[in-house]
Amino acid sequence: MSNFKSIVSLQFFFFSSISLLLLIPSCLAYNVVNFGAKGDGKTDSTAPFLRAWMSACSSTSPSNVYVPKGTYLIRPVTFTGPCRSRIEFCIDGTIVAPVDYNVIGSSNFWILFYKVSRLSIYGGTIDAKGHSFWSCRRSGHSCPPGARSITLSWCDNVVVSGLKSLNSQIMNMAIDYSSHVRVEKIRIRSPSGSPNTDGIHIENSRDITITDSIIQTGDDCISIGTGSMNMWIQKIGCGPGHGISIGSLANSLNEAGVQNITVANSVFTKTQNGVRVKSWARPSNSYAKNLIFRNLVMRNVGYPIFIDQNYCPDNNCPHQNSGVKVSQVTYKNIKGTSSTQEAIKLDCSQTNPCSGITLQDIKLTFVDPHLKRPALTYCKNAQGTHRDTVLPRSCF
Repeated sequence: MSNFKSIVSLQFFFFSSISLLLLIPSCLAYNVVNFGAKGDGKTDSTAPFLRAWMSACSSTSPSNVYVPKGTYLIRPVTFTGPCRSRIEFCIDGTIVAPVDYNVIGSSNFWILFYKVSRLSIYGGTIDAKGHSFWSCRRSGHSCPPGARSITLSWCDNVVVSGLKSLNSQIMNMAIDYSSHVRVEKIRIRSPSGSPNTDGIHIENSRDITITDSIIQTGDDCISIGTGSMNMWIQKIGCGPGHGISIGSLANSLNEAGVQNITVANSVFTKTQNGVRVKSWARPSNSYAKNLIFRNLVMRNVGYPIFIDQNYCPDNNCPHQNSGVKVSQVTYKNIKGTSSTQEAIKLDCSQTNPCSGITLQDIKLTFVDPHLKRPALTYCKNAQGTHRDTVLPRSCF
């Protein structure tokens, strides 16, 4: 219980400290207001933001773009590098999307940083106003594909600190083809019923750290896609949402794998899943290996420990065997409560069984006030070992 209490105490500490008591650096060099931006929440300030960015990016000395207090409306925008020196993007106000969801929804991206190195993004709030877009999606009408709120694509040596992202149409933050990125002290919030609103999605990227953050959303708090490696995720408050996921994998036959991922010292609250590896049941040469999940607290979470190699969220299932090889996965010191009777579910591929699975120091109980049934472990085509106490009982 001491570990459980200490992790919960850590959660409260980081939840309270994440409020915007952030000490933003002196960011006065290229103030977007001086380039024509208006903080009235109505005037289109896209062009002034771009002019400020281009001036800062072309500077031979370290520079910064500053967004002062106020509400600034911008349309889809791409901040392109490479820049000539280190650059900061400092937000002290709020950036909002147009009310008409088609304006950003047809572009795939709302705020895109492309091929920028040595970039720091500090503070502030971005609000994509996704409610009307979600309503369109739920209605079954023809809708645009939706826009990611903030994207780092082909970027290197990036820090994102103190940012708050609200009401993204789809993903709140995406990191693609990037390296050496640190995301810290951020807050992501979308309603639990908002469709496909991942908190942070990473793919084809390496050397990524995500820490000290709160993510409340309608899909995965963090999703780790193909081609991702060397990631450290810790001190995350996840929920509501679908948990932290590797995948989905096996979207195609020729697909890069995922490796060297650690998720630690985090708390999950009323999420649909805890820590999950998911792949479609179809041929693929992808893999997921060297995964570590440790020091985690589950609070009324569905499937706290879950390998799902028959992933099929829309009932349009391939009904084959997953070619994804899942191996060397460690679950250590995971405790709390499960909202599903199967607290540990390892549903692996018949033709490519999971191997090297380690369960150590697990204590998960089933929240079942009426029947008081015990939590269960389900294993299919999974091979591994257990150490110390494992509850529910290990199948190895």
